[in-house]
Amino acid sequence: MEPTDPVMNRSELEALHQKYREMKHGINNMFAVIMALSELGQRNPAHLERLAKAVLERTGDIVNQLTAFGEALGAKLKPGS
Repeated sequence: MEPTDPVMNRSELEALHQKYREMKHGINNMFAVIMALSELGQRNPAHLERLAKAVLERTGDIVNQLTAFGEALGAKLKPGS
């Protein structure tokens, strides 16, 4: 592979972009839930337990999505892939 050769073709780049959009959507949704439950928790401490549960359940998914995206991107940047 020459340094001037493209790292990805258009379809590979589009697929990676779609994964990024899905990941971004999931992260935005998680933060929306956390923000809403945080506001409710300020008004009513009973909601803080729901907030803690939501954070524990959803953060692992976000970390997995970020890791998978990073690996997919890294695989495209390695020579010979």
